[in-house]
Amino acid sequence: MFASDTTITAIRDQTSVDLDDEVAILNLASGVYFGLNEVGAFIWRRLQQPATVAALEAAVLAEYAVTPEQCAADLQKLLADLHAHGLIEARSAHE
Repeated sequence: MFASDTTITAIRDQTSVDLDDEVAILNLASGVYFGLNEVGAFIWRRLQQPATVAALEAAVLAEYAVTPEQCAADLQKLLADLHAHGLIEARSAHE
């Protein structure tokens, strides 16, 4: 689980392309593709610059009709998936 003050950013060794409301990401090191739906794509675009988990949650809540609890749970799942696929870097505020 990522703390709200953890800074997240996309890795440098990737490329992504917008496909209508979705995004396809290629991890250049592993050669693995990863696809994101509309909300995932919205978050991915913000991860091109470092952003805290709290800022990502606020952006999603401002853009989409979702409860804070559902937003937090879905964001944690997406970040865990992206991290597991080696597509993001996470830096704790305490590092």
